[in-house]
Amino acid sequence: MAASPAHYPWYKKEDTDAFFALFQNNIANFVIIAITMLGMGFPASIVFGQVLPGAAVAVMVGNFYYAWSAARLARKENRTDVTALSYGISTPVMFVFLFGVLLPAKQLTGDAELAWKVAVAACFISGAIEAAVSLVGRWVQYHLPRAAMLGAVAGVALTFIAGEMLFKTLEMPVIGLLVLAIIIVGLVARVSMPFRLPTSLFAIVIGTAMAYLIGDAGGERFSDAFTHLGFYPLLPNLAWFEGLGLLFTGMLAVLTVVLPITLYNAIETMNNVEAMEAAGDKYDVRECQAVDGAGTMIGALFGGVFPTTVYIATVGAKWMGAGRGYSILNGAVYAVATMFGLIAALAAIIPVSVVAPILVFVGMSMIATAFQSNDTRYYPAVALAMLPYFANYVMTRFNRGAGDVVADISGGIVAMGQGAMFMAIFIGAMTVSVIDHQFRRAAIFAGVAAAFSFVGLMHAPELAFNAAWDFTLGYLVMGALFLYFAWQQEKLAAPHVSSSRPTSAPPAAD
Repeated sequence: MAASPAHYPWYKKEDTDAFFALFQNNIANFVIIAITMLGMGFPASIVFGQVLPGAAVAVMVGNFYYAWSAARLARKENRTDVTALSYGISTPVMFVFLFGVLLPAKQLTGDAELAWKVAVAACFISGAIEAAVSLVGRWVQYHLPRAAMLGAVAGVALTFIAGEMLFKTLEMPVIGLLVLAIIIVGLVARVSMPFRLPTSLFAIVIGTAMAYLIGDAGGERFSDAFTHLGFYPLLPNLAWFEGLGLLFTGMLAVLTVVLPITLYNAIETMNNVEAMEAAGDKYDVRECQAVDGAGTMIGALFGGVFPTTVYIATVGAKWMGAGRGYSILNGAVYAVATMFGLIAALAAIIPVSVVAPILVFVGMSMIATAFQSNDTRYYPAVALAMLPYFANYVMTRFNRGAGDVVADISGGIVAMGQGAMFMAIFIGAMTVSVIDHQFRRAAIFAGVAAAFSFVGLMHAPELAFNAAWDFTLGYLVMGALFLYFAWQQEKLAAPHVSSSRPTSAPPAAD
């Protein structure tokens, strides 16, 4: 007798926790975008009337699609515990587009509107590239070791998510530590909150109230909150098309930034889909990369300038027990909040230190998953793959001044921070291969790393031939060493093979 179909709910209590985690993660990026672009000299009409609505359209489209995809998987496997993939703007990619596309375009054109159009075109091209990359996504996923991919993601989680958000938590120690304690009790230890409220909602309400009661948050926050309220309709425009002409006639250099960061974005999606499979929900990585590319292109049609990706917060949502409701709610709320300027208002009212501990948990869960989903013998590979992101964090935060800032610490920081995702994956993959005594495979990864360094995808500020010759040589030397051990391994195995062969019988006597 066939089992009755499982009921996969549209929304459940656990979706509330996951919604706040994803919403706050995205809202932090939206606020950074607004503050940074206004500081660069872009007018509020472009920032709040074009860029944020375009980003909201991309977020809405992707979240709605992944909610539908989760329901499809639930029906296919007759399960009720499927979690939809989180979707949003990648933090490292966001910073690269801010300072590697928007800022140079603004400096070269001297015109904020032209610079915005160039960035929209670059975003559209990035989406098209990622959609094309989806054709080989599953092949790449099959050949890259899980420890390498999840180690790279854990590096992002440790630095950009858990680490930075812990810094933000401690900016208001009394409030931040209180909220962090609530998160640990409710989400880590899974103890019910008073009145059975979702942990994230309870933490935000208590933390915000306490911040105003003890004076850590002043009344001026409310006046700032309503500065940019208004109506910003989500309407398509031709900025992407006009920007293409500008991009290909005078600003081709921008594409040297777009290509590597798009490859990074595609790999980030692949890594996060891999992490979700390790947590129990298997999605098609090719489909996800194609959807991310399509979502980015749709966002560009509405004026957005930032590529989107499957979010690192997905595993955190899985740990919370979320379904598809949090994804649907996130897409709908972002559309409404952006149209009426509510994102800036919410960001001004709620102190960062109140929401930061929620994202600390997301980072914690991502790091824990990287280890829990791999055999203990691969732990060194996971740990090594995490390390390049320390350098990448410094590079991102200090931008063009990073070289001067870290010059007295180590000259290797800047080079390691450039293309950190690629370095993390390749160095992790080499380590996994060596652990398994697959030295030829390790040599292949070293050769690919050398090729990436040669063309500037790693350890170089821009794409160019012979961009990082010293790193190219270094990886080739590593490959040669691995080949030597492969030869030694085969040499030692050869006598055993020959001795195990049956000897031929002596000729018969006459």
